[in-house]
Amino acid sequence: MKDFFLIARVISLFGKDGYVKVESFSDFPERFFELNVVYIDFWGEKKKFVVQDVKQLKNAFALKFKNFDDERSSGLLIGRDIFVLNDNSILLDEDTFFVHDLIGSKVLREDELLGVITDVISPPANDVLIIETENKDELLIPFVLDFIEYFDPEKKILVLKKDAGYYDED
Repeated sequence: MKDFFLIARVISLFGKDGYVKVESFSDFPERFFELNVVYIDFWGEKKKFVVQDVKQLKNAFALKFKNFDDERSSGLLIGRDIFVLNDNSILLDEDTFFVHDLIGSKVLREDELLGVITDVISPPANDVLIIETENKDELLIPFVLDFIEYFDPEKKILVLKKDAGYYDED
């Protein structure tokens, strides 16, 4: 089974020549100019699409797919998610992580299981990990490298340093 990585969603048509406007979910928008093939989700099944052209818009991108040359055919894509294969995902710098790698990871501090990461939010200061405890409580931990001992995305384990602070929602 192939692993897919979500990068965008089709939000509207763009012009009359089959272009669609997409909302990027990627922290690396330059990736759109390197796309040759993407996969679009149709009711849980990923269909392969060939990218013919990419235009950068103010806050989004317009993509043109092979054999989608008018508003009628491209209209079928509105609201659909766009994926790449995981082996086409961006290589990250050290100490940089994909959110999808963090979500579902166990969080430990001094060999104590704090819980599992359920989400990552991005307020203005720095990202915050939302961790669900065994009691279904939420812990909020600033996602600051100084707090992290190490992270293993393969094993889905994040180990916090002894002095890492966190906040209980209650």
